[in-house]
Amino acid sequence: MPDRHALRLWINGEEHRLEVPAHRLLLDLLRDDLELKGTKRACDIGVCGSCTVLMNGKSVSACLMLALRADGSRILTVEGLAVGERLHPLQESFLERWGFQCGYCTPGMLLTAVEVLEHDPAPTAETIREALMGNLCRCTGYRKIVESILAGAAELRRRHAAGPDAGQRLDREP
Repeated sequence: MPDRHALRLWINGEEHRLEVPAHRLLLDLLRDDLELKGTKRACDIGVCGSCTVLMNGKSVSACLMLALRADGSRILTVEGLAVGERLHPLQESFLERWGFQCGYCTPGMLLTAVEVLEHDPAPTAETIREALMGNLCRCTGYRKIVESILAGAAELRRRHAAGPDAGQRLDREP
């Protein structure tokens, strides 16, 4: 097809080489082409956070980004947080502390939290609330979400202090 362009990127540590139309959104590539359904479509204008993924460690709205702009990038989706059957400490803390209700916003919340913790392993509740300003939840009052992130951060610090085999890599580089 004439309007298709080569694209190479790493998603959750796995290399993907694709041919995509110039107008293909990263959200559609993830959900429809690669069957990674954790990234959600909600507002389609980049204000709700449901489509948040990490691109080279920075949060981006996949509903606004053309897939071709991600060429050569490393993308982390919520599916990439777990290692096999072992959930990421943030995922565990969301489950244990009821940091979700319907779960629709949860992938974006988790990935935003991962970005925060990469820069500040011991954030305050206020730091977390500020970071989550671009992630809308229509079910909760955010209290349980913030508590879950604080608990997940504490667990990550504990694992890091215990040694390299106890921690969990967030970057997923091959």
